[in-house]
Amino acid sequence: MELEEHLLKRVRNWDEMSRWERSELGRDLRRLGLSYGEIMDLIPVKKSTLATWCREVPLTQLQIESIKERTGSVMGIPRDTQRKRREEIERIRSSAKAEARWLIEDSIWSAGVALYWGEGFKTQGQLGMANADPDALRFFMKWAVMYHDHDAEFRAKINLHADNDEAAARHWWSAELELPLTDFIKTFVKPDGTGHRKNHLERGVCMVSLRKSADAFHRTLAWIEFLQEELGNYPG
Repeated sequence: MELEEHLLKRVRNWDEMSRWERSELGRDLRRLGLSYGEIMDLIPVKKSTLATWCREVPLTQLQIESIKERTGSVMGIPRDTQRKRREEIERIRSSAKAEARWLIEDSIWSAGVALYWGEGFKTQGQLGMANADPDALRFFMKWAVMYHDHDAEFRAKINLHADNDEAAARHWWSAELELPLTDFIKTFVKPDGTGHRKNHLERGVCMVSLRKSADAFHRTLAWIEFLQEELGNYPG
């Protein structure tokens, strides 16, 4: 690709440029549709530095095709590294909605999905729930074993206030959930504020999550969407 004279002049003046001027030159060359390799042939810059400069400079599909045609290389061409995972998640969701059509007849499954709909993690990318009621957490754990992973392993985390007895809370939750203390990660202790609020939960709130549960998380969200759709079509 031939460069206009004003760009060639800037390339020749590289040694006299400030850092900002160099970064602007790198971005201008990228906007022309040059690959990182082609830019690095023109100016002495590391690929990592160039990638930082140009991360906000998108290539058009035509420019990408042109780079491939000119160089036979994909260096400097943005790759959609998450495409396969997105496709896999869509397969999980589609399968989950299909199986929900017969699982909905199972009252335990429906109760677990409804509980998760109200109390479960929605954004962390893992299957989990926070609650002050050990009965709710025990039900969630049994439900996860029944419908997601018969060999499920869990970890727990307690949220407390500064005036709570952490050791006592850990032992209590460990006994209630039948989880060894080794499955509890570091407790979050919230410092007291003005002191006006005194009704702190004695044993705090416990968060329980299923290990390696990214697929189960997406499956459950699809089940929730199925319930939402079913309730939307429910007469009355």
